[in-house]
Amino acid sequence: MPKMKTKRGAAKRFTKTGSGKIKRSKAFTSHILTKKSTKRKRNLRKSALVDGTNTKSIRKILPYL
Repeated sequence: MPKMKTKRGAAKRFTKTGSGKIKRSKAFTSHILTKKSTKRKRNLRKSALVDGTNTKSIRKILPYL
């Protein structure tokens, strides 16, 4: 059986933490930033964990993560 292919777009967006959870970056940071508060923009810079309901599908498209 051939090796499974990784979805490259997803591979660029997600990383695995030391404990095995999947880390992601937050959305809404690229443009239309003038109406967003400084506090909101600062919190958007932080990374977040993928929700448990989505973890199974992320692991499916990233078999070697």
